[in-house]
Amino acid sequence: MENVLPIKNALISVFHKDGIDVIIKKLTDLGVQIISTGGTKQYIEQLGYKATSVETITQYPSLFGGRVKTLHPAIMGGILFKRNAENDLLDCQQFHIPQIDLVIVDLYPFDKTLQQTTDENEIIEKIDIGGISLIRAAAKNYKDVLVIPSQKQYDFLINLLEQYGANSTIEHRKAMAAKAFEITTLYDYSIYSYFQQIPNFDITLSPIHKLRYGENPHQQGWFLGNFSDLFEKIQGQEISYNNILDIDAAMHLISEFDEPTAAIIKHTNACGVASHSSPLLAWKKAFEADPQSAFGGIIITNFPITVDIAQEINSLFFEILIAPYFEQDAIKILSAKTKRIILRVINWQPPKFIIKKALNGMLIQENNLYKQYNETFKIVTNKQPSDNELSDLLFANKIVKHTKSNAIVIVKNKQLLGNGIGQTSRVDAVKQAIEKAKSHQFDLHGAVLASDAFFPFKDSVEIASNAGIISFIQPGGSIRDNESIEFCNVNNLSMIFTGIRHFKH
Repeated sequence: MENVLPIKNALISVFHKDGIDVIIKKLTDLGVQIISTGGTKQYIEQLGYKATSVETITQYPSLFGGRVKTLHPAIMGGILFKRNAENDLLDCQQFHIPQIDLVIVDLYPFDKTLQQTTDENEIIEKIDIGGISLIRAAAKNYKDVLVIPSQKQYDFLINLLEQYGANSTIEHRKAMAAKAFEITTLYDYSIYSYFQQIPNFDITLSPIHKLRYGENPHQQGWFLGNFSDLFEKIQGQEISYNNILDIDAAMHLISEFDEPTAAIIKHTNACGVASHSSPLLAWKKAFEADPQSAFGGIIITNFPITVDIAQEINSLFFEILIAPYFEQDAIKILSAKTKRIILRVINWQPPKFIIKKALNGMLIQENNLYKQYNETFKIVTNKQPSDNELSDLLFANKIVKHTKSNAIVIVKNKQLLGNGIGQTSRVDAVKQAIEKAKSHQFDLHGAVLASDAFFPFKDSVEIASNAGIISFIQPGGSIRDNESIEFCNVNNLSMIFTGIRHFKH
């Protein structure tokens, strides 16, 4: 390995002490001299190990209630000086500056403090100055210094010490420098957000994964994030750019449902969704919704994949199957085709914010996490929906929320029958949904319809009624709402206003 440098002196100054004891023992056993500050030094000595105080090197006490400890030429110089520069070496000798080869620092918990208090003085005191300066200095001089910028990198350092002893490689030093600048960037962004009085948006800078290609083969693609934190990949080919978009859409959709539900996603839209007390029937009904579109789709369930379900799914060509659990024998059945991607959900939560690149900047908005319940509905027609219709209306509204606008969803007995997706006219979306349902021989009599936005005229309701649809759910809010309501009253139909629009561009 090229450019392996010895670790002779390590500077350790950490807010969180958990896990640092293992590192201290390994460094001491390897003969590394430890330099430390205040509470960290006391902790090291309580463990029975030796550490030189920063004050001994700087010849200055900790100043201003601990605000200034490490910001001194003897410490910063020991990190920043170039080991192969003769003048730098002479300065070190003249001013008794130690050579610091390893910097282990974590930052004051600014974000956590924001969550715990609104006291401005307490918040300001958790803006780290010395720690972030040490991290940046060590990262800048990565050719000579290894930086460990947070607790999350402790395992990395332990493995490095076990493999190389008291040495570091240029590859490892550069990787940790990149991690260090990610941490300092996000830390500064949190502080900036606080002063600007804006939310601290969900921003991830790494790890960065180069994908096979982007949306199309002639486009390069990357993914910034840690996929393995969310899913266990049981088997399958490399996950692509489009796969990630579909997985994200699938997870958002399935999160709406509590009862056993299966869904099939194509190009981020659902082509099949069904709920049933029997997971096997939920899958069968979801597939029956649109078997043609299901080909090559993304399958997701909120129930375990058992052998009987795996046998049903196995005959279908699909790219990805996502579930909370897989029986081992089910995996054996599904893994016969090695390119299939099988994912077990570990810990997915919907993000608070949605971020998109647009023009020369970014669009940021709160995620659409609104949950609709029966008690928030407003029945605006003379006819009251039956309990079964109400259940279907709520089911349809969950799906239309995650369908590209203009969007229409038709449902019967908690099964998606047809949808109109991404149409420029709401009438066209209604017609598309009806034709889709009829093409699969579904009987629309007694079905319900959900719209992501209001009906500007009664025409959509009339077309749907002529097809057999008897109940509607929509946000309301059109200046012509009365036209749709009156049509329903004349034709003994029911309609619910939610007051919530679900545009999805």
